[in-house]
Amino acid sequence: MSNYIYPKITLVGAGPGDIELITLKGINALKTADVVLFDALVNKELLQYVPKDAVKIYVGKRNHQHTYTQEQINTLIVDMAYTYGHVVRLKGGDSFVFGRGQEELNYANAFNIETSVVPGISSSISVPALAGIPVTHRGVSESFWVITGTTKDNQLSQDILLAAKTNATVVVLMGLGKLKEITEIFNKEGKSDTAIALIQDGSLPTQKIALGTIETIVDVANDNNIKAPAVIVIGEVVKQNTNFESILSNYQFLSN
Repeated sequence: MSNYIYPKITLVGAGPGDIELITLKGINALKTADVVLFDALVNKELLQYVPKDAVKIYVGKRNHQHTYTQEQINTLIVDMAYTYGHVVRLKGGDSFVFGRGQEELNYANAFNIETSVVPGISSSISVPALAGIPVTHRGVSESFWVITGTTKDNQLSQDILLAAKTNATVVVLMGLGKLKEITEIFNKEGKSDTAIALIQDGSLPTQKIALGTIETIVDVANDNNIKAPAVIVIGEVVKQNTNFESILSNYQFLSN
């Protein structure tokens, strides 16, 4: 009998955090994994679907503290595939929405390793939805932008300068640390009254929502002790949240 190990890599999006928001195809991939490499935003409860004898490796990056560099992760994926067989690379949300998934596949493809992708539910759409905020709404918003708050140079994407000039919904991922910078951009466009939501730990029992306007949201975030990870949603669709008007009125009353 041959002892040849067939290397294979499956890139799986784990969804926004709630373990029930991973796809069935994603769970089936986990059940056949020989190795799982998982990120910081992946719900660890998903590892219950992985075979007990599978190798589980945490390769998360949070607050600029990296367990592995991206280059090391790329190498590790390939090494594990040749050593053990089926590697499941498990990433939060969807792997192709600021997840660097294609970089990892490109590296694996250079070694002629079989790869496949299982899309995940992106937090850019699902987290606002779970907070009662549609990213589009007839008569209110005809499009939406999804923008990274942290580029490879740790800068806010310059695309937000263009997005702020439109009436589109703007969703910023990984941008809480640049909230003041974001509000300044919208203020310069005369949009100080535009609605904005900060959604911390979206889809999880610890979810927390802060609502306000561009003018007030920095203070609201501080008052509510909003921490990362949080999704930022900017636009009139935020007013679809059933608590928006009452919270805004109460905040204005307290401010006066």
